[in-house]
Amino acid sequence: MRAAVVDIGSNSIKLVIGEKAGEEICVLESLKNVVPIGKNTFFRGRIAQETINQTISFLEKYQQRIREYEVEDVMVIATTAVREAGNRDIFSDTVLRKTGFKVDVLNVGDVVYYIDGFLSHKLKKAYPIHQKNVLIAELGAGSLDISVMERGVTLMNVGVPMGTLRLKQFMSRLDGSMEEIYAAVGEYVANDLLYVKKMAPRLTLDDVIVIDENYSAYLQNLIPSRKRESNFFQFRLAESEMLLAKLTESNPEAVAHTYKIPSEVAETMVGYALVLNKIFHLTKNKYIYILETSLAESILANMLFKLELLKENSKTHQLVSVAQHLCSKYKLDLNHCRHVADLAGSLFKQLQDALGLKDDDLIYLTLAAYLHDIGMFVNNRAHHKHSEYIISSLNLFRLTEDDMKIIACIARYHRKGPPLPAHFLYNSLSSDQQILVQKLSALLRIANALDRSHKQKIKKVEVKFNDRQDVTLIAHSSDSLLLEKAFFQEKKELFEEITGNRITLTLKGREGQDKTDAPT
Repeated sequence: MRAAVVDIGSNSIKLVIGEKAGEEICVLESLKNVVPIGKNTFFRGRIAQETINQTISFLEKYQQRIREYEVEDVMVIATTAVREAGNRDIFSDTVLRKTGFKVDVLNVGDVVYYIDGFLSHKLKKAYPIHQKNVLIAELGAGSLDISVMERGVTLMNVGVPMGTLRLKQFMSRLDGSMEEIYAAVGEYVANDLLYVKKMAPRLTLDDVIVIDENYSAYLQNLIPSRKRESNFFQFRLAESEMLLAKLTESNPEAVAHTYKIPSEVAETMVGYALVLNKIFHLTKNKYIYILETSLAESILANMLFKLELLKENSKTHQLVSVAQHLCSKYKLDLNHCRHVADLAGSLFKQLQDALGLKDDDLIYLTLAAYLHDIGMFVNNRAHHKHSEYIISSLNLFRLTEDDMKIIACIARYHRKGPPLPAHFLYNSLSSDQQILVQKLSALLRIANALDRSHKQKIKKVEVKFNDRQDVTLIAHSSDSLLLEKAFFQEKKELFEEITGNRITLTLKGREGQDKTDAPT
């Protein structure tokens, strides 16, 4: 099988065509053309028509090469510059109409998803990534995409808007001596990276891996090292300091000439050196690993090898792990959150057919159940509103913006009133998504009520239907459920409104006796 990836980046468009060669990728063709999409977006907020036309022209040429190689599977991706463009939809539509290529605009979670899977495959012999706590950074022209993995589980991912092209543009706006400008940019980078440290303050990192396609190939020119291996190698703090000093003591033209480096690389290399240096200071690691590869190659590997990380059950496992990490970070009652998620999941599986829910809907409910109280971090009053805002602002592993809106709304409506016309986020969803939110919110309300004491009294919940499709919940517990019963009565209304059926609660104790709630 042959596969191809077209990567529409911030400063260039790349084509990589490859096939499997044992456990490795055999690259059959690699093309790259400079297109200033990032320059358009980062300065003006939109992609210029001239740039769109340039893009179409190169894509048509790539299309011809793809046909010549008889490629079976093609993926066209775009990253930061297209994602942030005000006319991204027009751009994608134009590409589709004129070339037939459907552009997959990746978010940070998508990038992390492909890179983490690729690393797990590529380094399985050279480096035991699943046994380590690792920070992985992919430095591009438009952004620095960071993930933190704890023994193979992605705890967090974040995109920091400090790509090498962006840093070059930022420096051009500063008025001062070169020494002052470099110092200011260093402060800017360090401050943005502090956010990453706050996301995982207690995690001890074993290693840092930097994914780098454009710059590491020229490190040997600047910092000669006889011991440096190709493709995957250690880069030490002392070398980082030396690299930064050489680049800041000269200008790009002189760097390009002296060290035999392409001018387009030399122009942005100081940003690369600054980011590396600040990562060293942030993590306090004595060295980092640099992997010479690209996002395009990572995606190509995922296409050719169908990596284990891409299986849906693994995706769910990763997302739940991230949710648990966020519970700890925001100081939530993890036992309560986990129990509500378990109860909600049990209700979902037993009521799925009756509510017309799909299997894929379960992950929305599970994540909302874990994160429903996250707004408590801001204020316990109206915390459901704060939860909505925090969740909608998160960038989780392989979830879209619409996915996050759905999860945020489910969490918002776990208490208080129903959706209203004034609720902006809910009303930005489609009608089908709105119905889904109400169904899953109804289940979350009940699950949350059944652990109102935060003591996990209910060990199991069963669902029974009568001839009229009214629902009886059988809660198994040897403890008093007086508090849970009272809140169940309060929270069942939305479920009854959605289904048109009554729902009652029966308590089944240690001796097997049944006690049914009195309907209100």
